[in-house]
Amino acid sequence: MRTGAARGHEGYFHETAFYGSDADFQALVVPFLDEGVSAGEPVLVACGAANERLLRDRVADPSALRFLPGSDQYSRPTDTILEYRKVFAEYAGVAQIRVVGDVPHTGTGASWDWWSRYEAAVNDIFAEVPLWGLCPYDLRTTPADVLADVLRAHPRVAGAGGRHLANPDYLGSWTWPEPDRDPLEVEHPLVDLLDPSPAEARRAVSAACVATRLTRDELDDVVYAASEAVTNALTHGKPPARLRVWADDAHVVVAVADRGEGPASPTAGLVPTERTTTAGLGLWLTHRTCRDVSLSRDADGFTIRMVVGGST
Repeated sequence: MRTGAARGHEGYFHETAFYGSDADFQALVVPFLDEGVSAGEPVLVACGAANERLLRDRVADPSALRFLPGSDQYSRPTDTILEYRKVFAEYAGVAQIRVVGDVPHTGTGASWDWWSRYEAAVNDIFAEVPLWGLCPYDLRTTPADVLADVLRAHPRVAGAGGRHLANPDYLGSWTWPEPDRDPLEVEHPLVDLLDPSPAEARRAVSAACVATRLTRDELDDVVYAASEAVTNALTHGKPPARLRVWADDAHVVVAVADRGEGPASPTAGLVPTERTTTAGLGLWLTHRTCRDVSLSRDADGFTIRMVVGGST
């Protein structure tokens, strides 16, 4: 039998919480962890170093918890999802798994686009897992736009004093986040092509990278990502497909746009799929190799932006 607020719930019980001090964080999270240990449930912690120390200092028995690498130790949500899937599989058959984890965002120096999609996507990805997940956000560092996205992605909100409330701001469906634009995009692109073939895209991106300091692996990654994005735009989007490339000596930005709607699910690119022969797996590999991938939709259509190489 599942315990606590998730008693009687099937599948993923997904909560967020907000705190404004270290003491508030401990008051929210420590009872959640201690209650799980007392109930004999697997209890996992995937927080950054500072929050992990706060929890180790206050929980009744730190040795009863399983500490995983925090999301701040992963540069990509695809890595986090793979790690969680592997860990959850170890507990097949248990009534409930509790996990608390930090999620990177712009206030911690991470790109929010794909982590915003992650917060919405896990509702589907882990829908069948008897999981109680708590995602606390620090009001001292989390921007207002991130907080708004967080509320839209979590069915429930935990509060002080053991409160667990249905979230009236939860949409139950994905909304497109604001695009994460790279500073290079204010400049004239080195490449601007309409309806290029994948081969033409590969040649154009390779030429644009000649003066960069990308490693061989990074060059292969950005050429592959551009080719996959163009293939998807030509196959699944609405014409024209537009390829633009910007580059400085340290990194490359590739944007591929079309007039279509783009993916309908936040899981796109975050998990591999073989439902089609021309999309899904390639987009996932792009999310696994590029430093940043953002998806956006506006009045002109759908755009995927991919960044490879060091930061500016």
